[in-house]
Amino acid sequence: MPNQRLPQSIGHTLEPRRILGLDPGLRLTGWGLIECRGHRLTHIAHGTIKVKVGQDLDLRLKDLFEGLSQVIQNLLPHEAAVEETFLNKNPATTLKLGLARGIVMLAPAAQGIRVGEYSANHVKKTVVGAGHADKEQVKTMINYLLPACGELSYDEADALAVAICHAHTLETQQHRRIAS
Repeated sequence: MPNQRLPQSIGHTLEPRRILGLDPGLRLTGWGLIECRGHRLTHIAHGTIKVKVGQDLDLRLKDLFEGLSQVIQNLLPHEAAVEETFLNKNPATTLKLGLARGIVMLAPAAQGIRVGEYSANHVKKTVVGAGHADKEQVKTMINYLLPACGELSYDEADALAVAICHAHTLETQQHRRIAS
């Protein structure tokens, strides 16, 4: 069962949007929910979906889908965003991570929620200012931007970073549409 933490902020007010950031993994999948109102970001919740490692792959993927579907039903996000899979030295590992990523994209899509995709470098550059920031730098910046998050795992920090990146990217796209 996913663990959860609740609310914090940063900025202005408009129509609120809830964005679920997702950091896919076959053992641990981090998730983080923020609410956006203009420039204001509010931490709503975060957690980790833990899948039993000893199970067959099909059962692990099923557990991941069910766990994430439950998070989505409980938190009711408007949008979701996921980090793209990086290429691993081991092709079998990359393939398995790709399967987990597919499940992580399917769970929100199956509930009618659009899913944005971002490279790890884009997420880090947006949130930290450096595309090759390490996990500790990402976690530190998330705690700075959303101080009420409290204790975060790296997976949860990465998921919140993906949500913030999505919010920032959407806001930038809206400003470009207005300007043109």
